[in-house]
Amino acid sequence: MTAGGAAVEPLVHIKDFRMDFGDTRVINDLSFDVRAGETFGFLGSNGSGKTTTLRALLGIYQPTAGTLHIGGKTFDPRDGIRLGYLPEERGLYKKEQVLDVMAYFGRLKGLGKAQARTWSLEYLERVELADKAGTRLDKLSGGEQQKIQLGVTIMNEPELLILDEPTKGFDPVNRRLLMDIIEEQKLAGSTVIMVTHQMEEVERLCDRVILLKDGTSRAYATVSEVQEQFGGTVYRIVYSGVLPASELYEITASGEGSADLAPRDGADETAVLRELINAGVAVRSFTTERVSLEEIFIRVYGAKETAVA
Repeated sequence: MTAGGAAVEPLVHIKDFRMDFGDTRVINDLSFDVRAGETFGFLGSNGSGKTTTLRALLGIYQPTAGTLHIGGKTFDPRDGIRLGYLPEERGLYKKEQVLDVMAYFGRLKGLGKAQARTWSLEYLERVELADKAGTRLDKLSGGEQQKIQLGVTIMNEPELLILDEPTKGFDPVNRRLLMDIIEEQKLAGSTVIMVTHQMEEVERLCDRVILLKDGTSRAYATVSEVQEQFGGTVYRIVYSGVLPASELYEITASGEGSADLAPRDGADETAVLRELINAGVAVRSFTTERVSLEEIFIRVYGAKETAVA
């Protein structure tokens, strides 16, 4: 709300969006907003409709019905909003040298020639590729090419940054580097929409999330609110013996001598622990933790879908 009480217009507004391809409905009455300045997680398994929604938002697809607005109107690249879009399918001029490609895209995004080259060199230093400035893109590894693609995406200081699997295929060190860069973009004023299957990235970076399944929203809230919606807490135990069935909890995960117990309504850790001890279970460790987004993802989409997502 503003000081006068008027509602603040979201940067991205999607209302009653439907998308049909022939007789197949891919998106069914989807509605959500992305607020200016936030990092928004757009989550779902393969085929859930994430990329279709982004393409319709950017005018690549014509929606069957509904409203999809950026800055209060249908997106038009001629309107001047600074947009950075990293698509799932990457594409750069791979026969050209790294610095030349980056400088070229900088010019397309409105930077002067010297400014584009200076920015590119500073970015290459930031991502530890300064020694690759004169190397052809097709001589770089896939991860190195992805760093260049991200640099091209953010070099115009975008107001809206849309990242489709930005760290896909990265090792942990480079994933952390790119997460740092995304955080820097937010601090610089960018609004970020991030599609990812890496739940630790979502928990670290995102203010709010939407979980999309079969073209419909299954959850839409802050990360903590989604965790609360799907159980809030879990009791993680290390034990020996046999876990009894109980009205106090549900066993949501189990391994050799360990298990996760989701408390049912009204149950608390004292009651659950007492029941386990009375049933003869030797409890070696009992901790209370929040349900992770990874666990929620598995509950919503199933272990099989999550494994291939």
